[in-house]
Amino acid sequence: MDTEAFWRALEAAKDSDKPLDVAVVDHLSVVPAEEILAFEHRFSRLRDAVYRWDVWAAAYLIGGGCSDDGFSDFTAGLVALGREWYERAAACPDALAEHPAVRIAAAAGDQDVIFDEDFNFAASRAYERLIGDSDAFWEAWEAYTDARATTEEEDGKGMGESFDFGDAQQMRRRLPRLAALHLGSGPG
Repeated sequence: MDTEAFWRALEAAKDSDKPLDVAVVDHLSVVPAEEILAFEHRFSRLRDAVYRWDVWAAAYLIGGGCSDDGFSDFTAGLVALGREWYERAAACPDALAEHPAVRIAAAAGDQDVIFDEDFNFAASRAYERLIGDSDAFWEAWEAYTDARATTEEEDGKGMGESFDFGDAQQMRRRLPRLAALHLGSGPG
């Protein structure tokens, strides 16, 4: 599944009245098993592309802190936002300060916006529904990724420059709009 097909599938699921992860499971559970694995593969590649310190810093500000597991949920949530917002955040994580849900959540003190643990498991739940075996997805996923390990190159970009998320002054400098929403306008 290429990137275009992935985003089309996600947009089709967004037309449902159901929560996005449930709608994606419904959409994927009627396609061939190989296509579910291809969806997960593209999802993983998109998440890997935003596995960077600057994006993690955005998650830290939005979530009032962010563990490893929390960052996994955040990157899943970035993908779940859809192509436009995903690409904006990938280009400039500080752009998330303009997302309406982020602005509303910041004003309300809600630290769960964007973090989407359930979306992480949409493909595995769809595969389980299709095959009828809860372990089958992980076995198939391992074989799928092993088969591609030698044919795909890593992007090699790394995580970028590490910095102290607890340093308010640094966060204000690197992510000024998100810092203003979550740290206020103070000097440090």
